[in-house]
Amino acid sequence: MKVLAFAATNHKASINKQLVTHAANIVAQNTGAEVEVLDLNDYELPLYSIERQTENGMHPLAQQFFDKIGAADAVLISFAEHNGSYAAVYKNLFDWASRIDMKVYQNKPTVLLATSPGPGGAGNVLAGAVNSAGFFAMDLKGSLSVPSFNDNFDTDQGVLVNEELSAKLKDILATLG
Repeated sequence: MKVLAFAATNHKASINKQLVTHAANIVAQNTGAEVEVLDLNDYELPLYSIERQTENGMHPLAQQFFDKIGAADAVLISFAEHNGSYAAVYKNLFDWASRIDMKVYQNKPTVLLATSPGPGGAGNVLAGAVNSAGFFAMDLKGSLSVPSFNDNFDTDQGVLVNEELSAKLKDILATLG
């Protein structure tokens, strides 16, 4: 099994990247899956516009991202929340990829996560992603918001320390393989 994981942000010290990497490690340990953790800094694109696409064609990084989803057996995403919505880097990459095919997630089994330092756990952006999953051919297996990241995650060990949240995460991830 090949698992593609990424944090939907370009913050180099992202807590969402720490969370999605932890989740990917759980899947790898439990299933022997091959895991690739993407860094969206490797997918910075010009702001999407129909004019740019018409003049220059599909950006090769958008095609590469779309193809990586297609080659995966499962996808893990952890969303950063910027002003209640997606981080601009993810939204732009997603917009480019959706021009290749609106079925961006290609019916791949997917788990959606989100975290923030505060008690909301990036719940707004996670709710938006969950509610729109079907429009973009995402086989949504489950989602989990982790509130108060610094209280619930040990950054030195890279693991969730909140037993209840950890159990929920493991249950959701078990649906992938």
